[in-house]
Amino acid sequence: MSENIHGTFISEKVSKIRWKPEDFVEAKSFLTGSWDNPVNHITYWTFDTNEEDDESYPVIISSHAFLGDVTELRFISKDLFVASSSIGTVQLLQIQENPYAQFKERLSWNFLHKFPASDYASCTAISTFEQDIVTVGEDGTINLLTANQKIPVRTIEKSDSCSMHCVDFLRHSEVLTGNLLGHMKVWDLRNNQDVPSTTFILSANTKTEATSLAHHPTQRHIVVAGGGDGSLTVWDLRHNTYPVSQLNAHSSSVSEIKFHPDRPENLFSCSSSGQLWHWNNAQNTKLKLDSGDTHWLNTISTKGKVNVTSLCATLHKPINTIDVDRSTLLFGCDNEAMYVIKNIAV
Repeated sequence: MSENIHGTFISEKVSKIRWKPEDFVEAKSFLTGSWDNPVNHITYWTFDTNEEDDESYPVIISSHAFLGDVTELRFISKDLFVASSSIGTVQLLQIQENPYAQFKERLSWNFLHKFPASDYASCTAISTFEQDIVTVGEDGTINLLTANQKIPVRTIEKSDSCSMHCVDFLRHSEVLTGNLLGHMKVWDLRNNQDVPSTTFILSANTKTEATSLAHHPTQRHIVVAGGGDGSLTVWDLRHNTYPVSQLNAHSSSVSEIKFHPDRPENLFSCSSSGQLWHWNNAQNTKLKLDSGDTHWLNTISTKGKVNVTSLCATLHKPINTIDVDRSTLLFGCDNEAMYVIKNIAV
């Protein structure tokens, strides 16, 4: 691997990794969530400088036992974050720094997702918009929550006939979901009827599930979806539901997609095949639509317009999760290790 990559063995498979947000300064701490253990953990990390080589390495601040696999972690403020589990429960947790760093449970929505014949179904994904939280699960249910109350604001039962794998807030009143069959649905939360406002297909050529969603940080109508076949698909949802671009990317299922928060011409993707790629569209940032917006990846299928770089050698285990802040990227894997890549060219 590159000399800019540092790996830390943590004895747990890493399902999620997320930077803790900071105001106007580089992030210094982050969370990891584990899976495939009798009792899993959400662990709070920071960096400590080694005096011998003057390098900083991750060290554990505290760890929190968690029932079920950690399926998502999302911060809604500097110290509040939402965690979802494979037993259908969603928790709002607070990081309390003084006198010792620890997690405090603020709210818990128990067994939000469940099958009629069993106790629970996995909450497969969540998305947040300020204090609002939307969850989807294997039971095909959508739940709209708020960090200020225990009772769900709204529940759309049987919103899908099969398991939903991903969800994303397009705006405060609108969410996009993707399911096991590759059906993409836009839901207008202002509509009292439990029906999607728009439905379209991830891929017209092959049947593949939608595994990950990401919106452009400043143009939320531009959405990139990862597929179970390793493909990346881009939409501009203002105009129509036909993809702007679609290409075969990874050799197997896309685990996560992340836009760089400050330089969105940079996109990062990882896969269950152990690949981690950096997509750079800097050459196209001057290309404008008629509306005046920069259209990310509108020429991804044009040879030479987008630079794609592998950030590490292909691992023999799935890379499940990535997050990026400024020039530092974190990723976690099924090889029971997490990695830090410094000085990424963005």
